[in-house]
Amino acid sequence: MAKKTGSKKLVVVESPTKAKTIKKYLGDEFMIESCMGHIRDLPQSAKDIPEKVKKEPWAKLGVNVDKDFEPLYCIPKNKTKVVKTLKDLLKEADELILATDEDREGESISWHLLEVLKPKVPVKRMVFHEITKSAIQKALDEFREIDFNLVKAQETRRVLDRLVGYTLSPLIWKKVAYGLSAGRVQSVAVRLIAEREHARLRFVRSSYWGLNVQAEKDKAQFQARLIGTDSKKVATGKDFDGETGKLLDNKKSEVIHLDETKAKAILKSIEGKKLKVIEVEEKPVSRKPAPPFITSTLQQEANRKLGMGAREAMQVAQSLYERGLITYMRTDSTFLSKEALEAARGRIEAAYGKEYLPDAPRTYEKKKAKGAQEAHEAIRPAGTEMTPPEESKLRGPALKLYEMIWKRTIASQMVNSQQKQMSIRFDCEGHLFTASGMTIEFPGFLKVYVESTDDESTNDKEVRLPKMAKGDEINVIEAKATDHETKPPARFTEASLVQTLEKEGIGRPSTYAAIISTILNRGYVNKAGNALVPTFTAMIVSKLLSNYLPKYVDSEFTSKMENSLDDIAEGDLDYHQYLKEFYLGDEGLKSEVDSKEEVIDAEEARSIRFKPLGELEFRVGRYGAYVCRKEDGEDVCASLPFEQAPADITEEIANKLIDQKINGTDALGDHPESGQPIYVLNGRYGPYVQLGDASDEGDKPKRTSLPAGIEPEDVDMELAVFLLDLPKTLGQHPDTEKDVKVGIGRFGPYIVCDGDFRSIPKGDSLFTIDLKRSLEILSEPKKGRGKATPLKELGKHPDTDEDMNVMSGKYGPYVKCGKVNISLPDDLEPADVTKEKAIELLEPKMASKAKKKAKKKTGATAKKKTAKKATKKVTKKTAKKATKKKATKTKKKS
Repeated sequence: MAKKTGSKKLVVVESPTKAKTIKKYLGDEFMIESCMGHIRDLPQSAKDIPEKVKKEPWAKLGVNVDKDFEPLYCIPKNKTKVVKTLKDLLKEADELILATDEDREGESISWHLLEVLKPKVPVKRMVFHEITKSAIQKALDEFREIDFNLVKAQETRRVLDRLVGYTLSPLIWKKVAYGLSAGRVQSVAVRLIAEREHARLRFVRSSYWGLNVQAEKDKAQFQARLIGTDSKKVATGKDFDGETGKLLDNKKSEVIHLDETKAKAILKSIEGKKLKVIEVEEKPVSRKPAPPFITSTLQQEANRKLGMGAREAMQVAQSLYERGLITYMRTDSTFLSKEALEAARGRIEAAYGKEYLPDAPRTYEKKKAKGAQEAHEAIRPAGTEMTPPEESKLRGPALKLYEMIWKRTIASQMVNSQQKQMSIRFDCEGHLFTASGMTIEFPGFLKVYVESTDDESTNDKEVRLPKMAKGDEINVIEAKATDHETKPPARFTEASLVQTLEKEGIGRPSTYAAIISTILNRGYVNKAGNALVPTFTAMIVSKLLSNYLPKYVDSEFTSKMENSLDDIAEGDLDYHQYLKEFYLGDEGLKSEVDSKEEVIDAEEARSIRFKPLGELEFRVGRYGAYVCRKEDGEDVCASLPFEQAPADITEEIANKLIDQKINGTDALGDHPESGQPIYVLNGRYGPYVQLGDASDEGDKPKRTSLPAGIEPEDVDMELAVFLLDLPKTLGQHPDTEKDVKVGIGRFGPYIVCDGDFRSIPKGDSLFTIDLKRSLEILSEPKKGRGKATPLKELGKHPDTDEDMNVMSGKYGPYVKCGKVNISLPDDLEPADVTKEKAIELLEPKMASKAKKKAKKKTGATAKKKTAKKATKKVTKKTAKKATKKKATKTKKKS
């Protein structure tokens, strides 16, 4: 056992970054170590299950449903070294301090550490919501015990997720396709996205017309639009039924539907006429700032303003928290501490003046949901300084997110924005027109921050109207009839999905990032720009669960589950009893799935029809989604491109794919050199040309994807031969004498020379690019995929002779030398990095790597020696045995 030297306290946190930040505020008597997140979990595969329980009926589930739903926890292989390090350090410590995050998951990690390390020294629980000197000092003075109610709530959530996932997923494998998954919250999210797609499929477009005029008063021009005629309101998009394309029943007597003829008749009737002001309405509007961020609003704004997905936003926020720059990022509280309020008010007065400062600090009362995230404060810049973004020394996504958090926090403590809204109505030959304007009288909080919205029509831009009074006659400069179409319901974005999940009480904000990542990674959803588009697999799985196990994809049922978890966290509900009823009850998950499995027809389960698409049937199989129609009583099918959106497919598109599949068997012609037939076919990843037929031996014929913008019917023999002859040699590189080739691959057209691939820029064509232009592209610094351009080249490392460069990374600049990367300190700019400084930064990591390599080599050499020794021993023993045997035979013979 290691000998203790002085009083030592072991502090365990989740990450190395958090450990590094905390170390700045603790003395030498503290040993700070990271446990790298959870150190144990339910088994992820059969090989994780201990031998002694492998034959138990519940082993694969990882939860002993017959013994109070006892979880089977395992230490993953990649955590054994972490656990050993912690145990070794604990031998030197007089005290163990568990300083994991203050939410349920953090509490759970602390409990698992306690269970695995089995400390014989005093244990203390340390919590804080920001990593600053004062917060750490306060936490050291206010230790507490582990909150076992929070632990049980987190453990119940984990067990629930396992029970639902491992019970529903096998059913989907059997009835739809192997490898698909279902989940307690993910399946509800998929249902929401699929239902929105069904609404888009049912949607019937309506066209309607309107009238806009450009008018002028006192040399100031403005726009007015027609809103009424014949004492009736002119119909707009919201007056139509999205499923019939006709006017809503309750609107038929109130509105008039203008078509092109009617609109142009009105246009003609006002020709050369003036607008007469009949009503002027002005009203002051005072707008309040939005409250500071909580987890869900941070994810929504990061998506809308910065284009960040929920996972990326939370990863960047986590890194900001661990570096001591913001408060804890998992919270449902909009509360700001007294210190934060004083700091924000100080910044406002210094930067914008007293007129932007309210008389008293603003407080935001938000009804705290039972069991909300356990942090007690909103997400804000940490500490009492409210460090401005330009002084933060941050870069890239971290700077953008910090700046957004800083601005939102500061704006939340500023005075209201004072605006004036103006609405004017005009008459022209019995037709009613309107013009609206808005002026900002005093910007207030808008000076710093404007909240985003998914509705692009709402904004805070000023629209100034000239001064007008009732009875004024206004000149019309231009008038035109405008045609419009109604729009289908918008698909979910990550921001709007998070908003809906929170509103419905599905999951918790801290889980939204993981939910969205799961449905994207498992092929249920694709991203088209910022929109979440369900795949046909999502539509079919959602249909199966909604038809046969509806409550497990029901928003209200899932919300009640969250409430039950909250009750467990509060100590108001027994988790054993809850799990027993949920899983083994008369209407529990197990009995429902067992009973439904018998009645679900697999053929029906893996297919779906959409009413607007007639008799076409969409199915999911081993190789993805495909579409079928009946011809002479037989199914004729064709693969659907993976990224084909269900609501965007039409009968014409689907039948075209099937026709191409049928007609694809008729060759376009024979290749002029090889004589093999050429086909134009359609596959899961889109249309392509194929040379020759597939053989029974499994040899794949040559295939080339069609370039973007070229349809299968546009392909003639000349184009097909050109594509199949790719990659094509354009000539030799003058410096290396290596071939320069042009081709088309997974990421589009490219040129390549000696393994250096470059995408062909948009302005150039795959069909016309020549050697000269290719050499120009190859001479440019490589961007994007592959080798990035260094920010600064530092020369060779004296020990390894490898290039040292300063590079730009996702989380800031870093020094790269071979396979070793090291982030730059916050106070060091890339331009200021010298060769000597880079060597100094790299030295600890390179030394550690060299040590590991040497240890590995020593281990391998020792193994080799042992094996050699063992072989020698065996050989010697075998020879001795043979000699003895020979001697015995000779003796017998004589």
